[in-house]
Amino acid sequence: MSGKALAYDVAVLGGGPAGLAAALYAREANPDCKIAILERDARLGGILRQCIHNGFGLHYFREELTGPEYAARFADRIGTARIDVWTDTMALSFDEGGEIRAVGPAIGAGIFRARSIVLAMGCRERPRGALRIAGTRPAGVYTAGSAQRLVNIYGKLPGRRVAILGSGDIGLIMARRFVWEGAEVPFVAEILPHSSGLNRNIAQCLEDNGIPLWLSHTVVSIRGRERVEGVTVARVDPETLAPIRGTERDVPCDTLLLSVGLIPENELTRGAGVEIDPRTGGATVDERRETSMPGVFACGNALHVHDLVDFVSEEAAIAGKSAADSLTQGRVRAERRAVRPGAGVRYVVPQWLSRDAKGRVEAYFRVERKLRDATVCVDVGGNTVLRVKRPVLAPGEMERVALDAAAIDGDATIRIEGGAV
Repeated sequence: MSGKALAYDVAVLGGGPAGLAAALYAREANPDCKIAILERDARLGGILRQCIHNGFGLHYFREELTGPEYAARFADRIGTARIDVWTDTMALSFDEGGEIRAVGPAIGAGIFRARSIVLAMGCRERPRGALRIAGTRPAGVYTAGSAQRLVNIYGKLPGRRVAILGSGDIGLIMARRFVWEGAEVPFVAEILPHSSGLNRNIAQCLEDNGIPLWLSHTVVSIRGRERVEGVTVARVDPETLAPIRGTERDVPCDTLLLSVGLIPENELTRGAGVEIDPRTGGATVDERRETSMPGVFACGNALHVHDLVDFVSEEAAIAGKSAADSLTQGRVRAERRAVRPGAGVRYVVPQWLSRDAKGRVEAYFRVERKLRDATVCVDVGGNTVLRVKRPVLAPGEMERVALDAAAIDGDATIRIEGGAV
């Protein structure tokens, strides 16, 4: 590959909220290191640029901001932090030696060489092809994020009667947005017996706007040839999630919006041979967010899908600081202890604790089903070292528990005990 070859101490792949925070905290940890951000879009900010609703920053900044305002807080600091920004630049691959192959109008087809790499590529939406919905393939089927970009950035309304499949947060927010723009939303259907979004979005987006939420329902077919004319919705068995025959109903609409899950963007990660956790779709990491490849760190939605951007920034701070610290501490991997999901827990991040881990380590996890009055338990070597009561646990809300690294002297398991559905 010909073109420029540029050397950096820390290279951050992705200029969204995770990448911005990681770069800034790397600069804070090491004022003298040379840092670059590689962003494939024309501007920094990632998904936040199209999230014009408020509700961001309540945890991190202790005030309520819109998505663009939250992104601007970090982007403005990038400009004064001596961090090189390469927009319109797409990373194509990286390897254990820190060589990043990239392409863009400013670099051409070139190479960046970095001593540490932070993976902050974000995530993408699950498309219709992954759902196997029967019917024709007309115009009018959009992912929620695509529709959000059309409405909020380009000022284009995709439809006038919009059915929504999936209750992810973007879908809930777009349901409200469509109603505010004068469109009709006949329903939001969710295949699971519980919502996939935050409780506050269910209340503010659906209940406040009179939009019905059909739990344990899914779209089984789409009608229309040139344009969507309607969909068929059926109730599903709560155990098998299979449609129940005889429960079908036809709903006229001109648009179908899909909010059926996010997938961490990790083609580069897999291509480099970094170990992937099949539960999260992201890399396996230790408490410093270092992956199985020494000198490579991961954070944000590329690591696991977050509910709140505030938590993305907190996690990116860990990865960025660790990437900068590794420049002086070297790449020797210490012996590790596993942190595994147990009964009632879908996944845990980080998946490892290094032997030299100290102090308080925040473990992020999601539960498999909604529970009330449950207990989060941490087991080590057959003994329960921590019990934390939680009044409500829901799959749509990411949970955290603080681990005392000194008390984890072996492999740990986080599980849920008791609780009523």
